[in-house]
Amino acid sequence: MSIRPWRDIVRRQSRQIMVGTVPVGGGAPVTVQTMTNTPTSDPVATIDQIRRCEDAGVDIIRVSAPDVESTAALKQIVRASRVPIVADIHFHYKRALEAADAGVACLRINPGNIGSAARVKEVVNAAKANGCAIRIGVNGGSLERHLLEKYGEPCPDALVESAMDHIKLLQDHDFHEFKVAVKASDLFLAVAAYQQLAEVVDCPLHLGITEAGGLIGGTVKSSIGMGSLLWYGIGDTIRVSLSAEPEEEVRVGFEILKALGIRNRGVRVVSCPSCARQGFDVIRTVQALEERLTHIRTPMSLSVLGCVVNGPGEARETDIGITGGGNGKHMVYLSGVTDHHVQDADMIEHIVRLVEAKAAEIDAADEARALAAA
Repeated sequence: MSIRPWRDIVRRQSRQIMVGTVPVGGGAPVTVQTMTNTPTSDPVATIDQIRRCEDAGVDIIRVSAPDVESTAALKQIVRASRVPIVADIHFHYKRALEAADAGVACLRINPGNIGSAARVKEVVNAAKANGCAIRIGVNGGSLERHLLEKYGEPCPDALVESAMDHIKLLQDHDFHEFKVAVKASDLFLAVAAYQQLAEVVDCPLHLGITEAGGLIGGTVKSSIGMGSLLWYGIGDTIRVSLSAEPEEEVRVGFEILKALGIRNRGVRVVSCPSCARQGFDVIRTVQALEERLTHIRTPMSLSVLGCVVNGPGEARETDIGITGGGNGKHMVYLSGVTDHHVQDADMIEHIVRLVEAKAAEIDAADEARALAAA
């Protein structure tokens, strides 16, 4: 037991699959996914968007493959991408065959929607031949008609039954490299379905609150839904679905994981909401620092507080801290200890330099430890 047991998260045990070079499940780090929104048939635009997502830290990227023009572009996209590509397939089994041959790492399908048993077998054989994983994607908005008639509406039992039916189709062909999602836009429905599914399968689970909404509303819904599941150890890979650019989905996904202490990447900012006591413009300062520090991947913490009420206490718990003072003169803390002052005009540039130097120091220490252990 840790010294802070109230923060411990015991992850659900699942078997591990590989999505390209990225392990999913089986104790591997929870991965962050997103999906491009450019026409996949335009490889240049799609690759440009993938680059932005890679810069944001994405682990896996999904692209839609609705037509032959899209699957024809996949070879170029796969070659250019630094992260595994998942092809999103609906209904057209030939698109799945083409995508697998193009070198994608995973196919997102619902086997029951592919068509006949012979077509399902073709897709499975193509996945096996090309080393593709499969993601079964059940969605509350597109449940099979017979399940809606049976249950009357989308409900946890219906989503789980749909997932189990699709799983059986793959298992009947001796295919086990799959993960499953049971998404819904209703976060209560999604959470209940994932909880129920987690009890009856050992495969990795792909979390998502689908059609969650815009940047703010969708972030809130996704954080509540996926956050509660992750808190209780459920979930091996996540996609935050926002009506926003895909790199924003990546940033929100990492923030959810960082808030839970599941996975840390980049600077974790602790900041106050600001009030009349503030010694500097906290809101604008935090906005500027978050924009300037997106290139930092090293896990570290930064506190930005406007006054001395909570500032010193928060600074003691972070790598770098700044607390507002009078006459435009603010206190800087390093490793929790008061170190020096900085003036308003120099504050943002000064903090950026401190963060970059601290990141380099942490990276060097990590590299030295790795070399010593080798």
